[in-house]
Amino acid sequence: MWDDPEAARDHMQKVAALNRYVEPWDDLQGKLTDLQVLAELAIEEDDTDLEAEIDEELQAALAQLESMKVELLFRDKYDDHSAILSINAGAGGTEACDWAAILLRMYQRYAERHGYEFTVVSSLDGEAAGVRNVTATVRGFRAYGRLKAEAGVHRLVRISPFDSSKRRHTSFASVDVIPEVDDDAEVSVPADELRIDTYHASGAGGQHVNKTDSAVRITHLPTGIVTQCQNERSQHANRRTAMQLLMSRLSELERRKQQQELDALRGEQRDIDFGSQIRSYVLQPYTMVKDVRTEVETSQTQAVLDGEIDQFIVPYLQMKAAEGD
Repeated sequence: MWDDPEAARDHMQKVAALNRYVEPWDDLQGKLTDLQVLAELAIEEDDTDLEAEIDEELQAALAQLESMKVELLFRDKYDDHSAILSINAGAGGTEACDWAAILLRMYQRYAERHGYEFTVVSSLDGEAAGVRNVTATVRGFRAYGRLKAEAGVHRLVRISPFDSSKRRHTSFASVDVIPEVDDDAEVSVPADELRIDTYHASGAGGQHVNKTDSAVRITHLPTGIVTQCQNERSQHANRRTAMQLLMSRLSELERRKQQQELDALRGEQRDIDFGSQIRSYVLQPYTMVKDVRTEVETSQTQAVLDGEIDQFIVPYLQMKAAEGD
């Protein structure tokens, strides 16, 4: 612990995260024990006045139990890991790039709600607005376990702010989520299989970022997998992050080969176009967000775009858990 402060910090963060999930169960057990004692006392003394209080406390305990059952849905090996989130604009041109940027903001807000650390590591701006593609790390306990439900194509219907005729447009963006693997992951990459390029970062970061080749792009030659990072001021830091992204993607590829299931971690891959969406967001002529997989829907579109997406994530996880059972 003393010799490796970074490892010690990661370890303590895991302990703190686990405590956050253990403590509610201990609290619930204490409440139920108190209720049992109170009920036995009421029966012994034939005190009917306590019946309403006991019933109210019992209902509160049941509600707490239902919310805690969500934690039992995280069964996969990598559910406790942090996540690597990628968003790619699909059919729709400038509209799709703007939609990708809206999704990026939605997931950033979601991460804030759960206390996750959200960091954009690479992005390519759209020609007129938004982003063509973006990759971010979402670090926190069970970030992958939750966000894996978001993998797929997301469809937006709205009156275009970029159309002078105010016509309704449909846009698409795909979301990809994989677990972030530890530095000691069992993946070995020979140096001669890598091509490492440096370039000027195009994003925010001040004069230092734009005047030096601080951004790093790593290509794994055998598979063609490319990862890059440009958000750090140091080329060394960007290289380390890009390498970790590459290790995560190679680990996922290896798991897929072992399991021989294309849908093992990211679900079915489809074209980013009509008929392939997992969720639709309609802003005009009416407001509705509907998940195609679970049929869950809501008219509170702004709340959803502000990061309130557990209402879709939890039913999906419940559905997948039921299929597994």
